[in-house]
Amino acid sequence: MFDRAALARLIAAHGAVARVVICGHQGSSPREAGTAMLVWAEGQAGTIGGGALEYEAAAEARRMLAGAPPKVQKIALGPALGQCCGGAVTLGFEVFDARALTTIPQAGLYTRPLARDAAAEPPLALRRAEKTARGEGVAVTRYLQGWLSEPVAAKPRDLWIWGAGHVGRALVHTLTPLPGLALTWIDTNRARFPESLPEGVTPRIAANPGTLVTEAPLTAEHLILTFSHALDLDLCHRLLDHGFRACGLIGSASKWARFQSRLKALGHASQDIARIRCPIGDPALGKHPQAIAISVAAEILARPALAPAREAVR
Repeated sequence: MFDRAALARLIAAHGAVARVVICGHQGSSPREAGTAMLVWAEGQAGTIGGGALEYEAAAEARRMLAGAPPKVQKIALGPALGQCCGGAVTLGFEVFDARALTTIPQAGLYTRPLARDAAAEPPLALRRAEKTARGEGVAVTRYLQGWLSEPVAAKPRDLWIWGAGHVGRALVHTLTPLPGLALTWIDTNRARFPESLPEGVTPRIAANPGTLVTEAPLTAEHLILTFSHALDLDLCHRLLDHGFRACGLIGSASKWARFQSRLKALGHASQDIARIRCPIGDPALGKHPQAIAISVAAEILARPALAPAREAVR
């Protein structure tokens, strides 16, 4: 998948960004076709795997940041890098800036020439794949005759994390590397956040966080784990009024019993209150913040993303 949103964030933060993608492979390969990493002058995000392969690819990507044209490189992992995989990978290298970003579609397939000797027109098989993507919403990464076609990732899932305490920090640390998530992190003041925030996390600060609920998309997923039971209850109340895709609340069975009673008193129906999951995570893994974060992340991954609208593949 071509993660346009992640690329846009990094371009805004760092300027020109190089993208390295596995176009295809023969035999054993560290990662599958379509796996990509983004590289800028002082850092990188994502991984194509392979240790030495990734190290050399990142170095080559940085050499291209001055404005080199796209290119393709086929690498035999054993002879070239001394890796024991025994296979070969074909890597595509491209450099993007704010202007180049405008040429990337918001959805559907992104098809373009990469190799210097690519044909003037995309191969028939790729043109047919574009037609299938438009009609059926089905798309896969394909590399043919110097042309690369990749499905553009759907809009990231909005996940709002309410609270920057130990569990909130563990959740953000665990969830940030996962693809397809847009994290909004809320608390009452900047001092409650770590000194540096992970790439791609949007912090929101409000003395009364509940006032931000109306800004959340109706399709957003929420995790409530603030320092205050009163604030937790207020957020549950406001979210039930506002609407959400999913909502989880940290707490014990006794806390949830009290919350259910109070939410009913505030006018919420039992079937609506039942949409809030409490407690969150797998109690069998314990109460350590990282253990909670891992089990909650597994629940989020197990919950399928919303299906894209048909218009998204035009």
